[in-house]
Amino acid sequence: MESASLQGVLAFVQTVEAGSFTGAGQRLHVTKSAVGKAVAQLEQRLGVRLLNRTTRSLSPTSEGLGYYEACVRALSEIEAAQSLLAAHRLVPSGRLRVDVPLAFGRRCVAPVLFDISKQFPDLTIEISFNDRRVDLIEEGIDLSVRMGDLDDSLSLAARRIYAQRSAICAAPCYLEKHGRPRSIEELANHSVIGYGRDGIVRPWTVRHADGHVGKFVPRPRLVLGHGEPMLDAALAGCGIVFLPTWLAADSLKSGELETVLSDCLVEDIVVHAVWPVTRSLTPKVRVVVDALIEHFSSPPWDAA
Repeated sequence: MESASLQGVLAFVQTVEAGSFTGAGQRLHVTKSAVGKAVAQLEQRLGVRLLNRTTRSLSPTSEGLGYYEACVRALSEIEAAQSLLAAHRLVPSGRLRVDVPLAFGRRCVAPVLFDISKQFPDLTIEISFNDRRVDLIEEGIDLSVRMGDLDDSLSLAARRIYAQRSAICAAPCYLEKHGRPRSIEELANHSVIGYGRDGIVRPWTVRHADGHVGKFVPRPRLVLGHGEPMLDAALAGCGIVFLPTWLAADSLKSGELETVLSDCLVEDIVVHAVWPVTRSLTPKVRVVVDALIEHFSSPPWDAA
């Protein structure tokens, strides 16, 4: 990108946020006319009007609003990249508040945080465990680990750290008594353990016989609202269950559970590290994000 193009983007973003060329000029330490000229040149290059201009105010057009949101995201990424370089030169310290999912956080994220705590004695880590989505800014959370789709929020930055894989499995005692299904469709003839809350059963992401990956909505005889009781129910022989490998791995390795329809196993949920967008990414957040990315690049429960 040419420097003039970037300057035009900065001038445009600051104008929208300040509400005037004068305010943008003060923020950028340039004249009002320089800002107006940069925005006009940007509009000319793009071939679209970005701002509605009156004698009293400026406001973005519908096209300008969409372009502004895209520019803010891009500039945040640039700032984050620059901050990462500086953050590596500093030692993590102070208080770090981290929010993680209950079961996944306890089993998979907390051990990483424990190692960081031992490595950096000047860092105090507070970990909360929630299956609800907390408001990071309102509740003063520095970093959160979130499973599933992200909210479309300009106030949060995110890094993908893991793609969860899930398996259909059952206890040997159940399979000996009821047989082993040979297809997704045959699950209709079996007792299924499902995950559900508020009367809604979560579908499974599976690979069907024709090879396509899609959703399968089970008709469970037993519905539970937490993964660990689902594992307990499967171990007790209550039926066939769809569990993430991070939860089922030990039981599969010991033989207490067996995979069913193993060719149906697919990645079903993406996990992100999420933090509030700030002017600089602090070393204490950076060290955790780096450690999570490294840890989840080859998680032990997915090892062959």
